[in-house]
Amino acid sequence: MPDDRTVEIRGGAVTFRVLAAGQGAPLVYFHSYFERSAWSPFLDLLAPSFSVYAPSHPGVAGSTGVETLDDLLDLTLAYDELLGALGLERTHLVGHSFGGMAAAELAAVFPQRARSLTLVSPLGLWRADAPSADTLILPADELAAVLWRDPAAGVAPQWAAAPGSSDAESLAAEVESIRRRSSMAKFVWPIPDKGLGKRLHRVAAPTLLLWGDADRANPVVYAEEWQRRVKGAALRLLPGGHMVPHEAPEATARAIVEFLGA
Repeated sequence: MPDDRTVEIRGGAVTFRVLAAGQGAPLVYFHSYFERSAWSPFLDLLAPSFSVYAPSHPGVAGSTGVETLDDLLDLTLAYDELLGALGLERTHLVGHSFGGMAAAELAAVFPQRARSLTLVSPLGLWRADAPSADTLILPADELAAVLWRDPAAGVAPQWAAAPGSSDAESLAAEVESIRRRSSMAKFVWPIPDKGLGKRLHRVAAPTLLLWGDADRANPVVYAEEWQRRVKGAALRLLPGGHMVPHEAPEATARAIVEFLGA
């Protein structure tokens, strides 16, 4: 089981729940808002090679203070302060979906923080000719079809199933889902383009882009856009949809480990 701790910044105005496990060079993972737990199972595949830290975004999964954050820049500053509090001067950054957007912002605004950058279908860019899906407004059944390559296969049905075995557990899960959408909306609504494209030239770390070859939430055309904007970025397509770290955890972890030479 990963170590579970709470880290306060800004005099306690923002608190991060941080799970950590593993050994080796530090790696910080920024989650998507569509994950059901604070520790993604594929992180267990990274832990033998890295000391993995998995903070929860403010407002979800035990982290607090999202209401005190002004915008995406403020969130980026908060993550810089978190890394300082954890004693991580320079670390591998990995992020999925919105977490990829957060990791990219951190690497662009604070280039010295990133030893490397791995982005799994990150949000943050926008093309009018190929708009990414508005996952914030989709009902559950339509959302599953957009996020997963096959909503009926693998772990997708378990993800889509009503959580909890009691009314209280189901209510708690519904409240958490609303919190996740609300927190995500603060930073990406109405479109995820918050100027990140103007900052990507500042990314100095070796960068790997990972994309599900059947991503319907964030079309593969965005992979090419990211590769064009981040100097020297490598791109690998993996079998899966937007939730590729969960559909193909072994392939995702293996690609990261190979890229980082661990």
